[in-house]
Amino acid sequence: QVQLVESGGGSVQAGGSLRLSCVVYGYTSMMQCMAWFRQAPGKEREGVATIYYGGTSTYYADSVKGRFTIFQDNAKNTLYLQMNSLKPEDTAMYYCAAEYRYCRGGSLTTDDFRFWGRGTQVTVSS
Repeated sequence: QVQLVESGGGSVQAGGSLRLSCVVYGYTSMMQCMAWFRQAPGKEREGVATIYYGGTSTYYADSVKGRFTIFQDNAKNTLYLQMNSLKPEDTAMYYCAAEYRYCRGGSLTTDDFRFWGRGTQVTVSS
């Protein structure tokens, strides 16, 4: 059974940095795609960044381009999200998502992923 466990969230001031981690349990082969989503109170869950098949390509939401980097360590079965120049509007619960079957290109939605972590909270103060 595939399980995703996130960590690394916390509270930082605007301009600061955080690195989120997501460890994959129960599946040792490479996922077709993995992603980070976030959900702020009262808002829908939105995609932040996606990585395809071991890093062959990546996709970022416009709101985080140039500030966030998604990458993975296949030896550790871990996905990361490096977040720099954080803004108060980045405040949200961040979720890791994964899929080992087919992944289409472009901007993926929650419907594209079957496996989800429970989330880690990121709070950015001004």
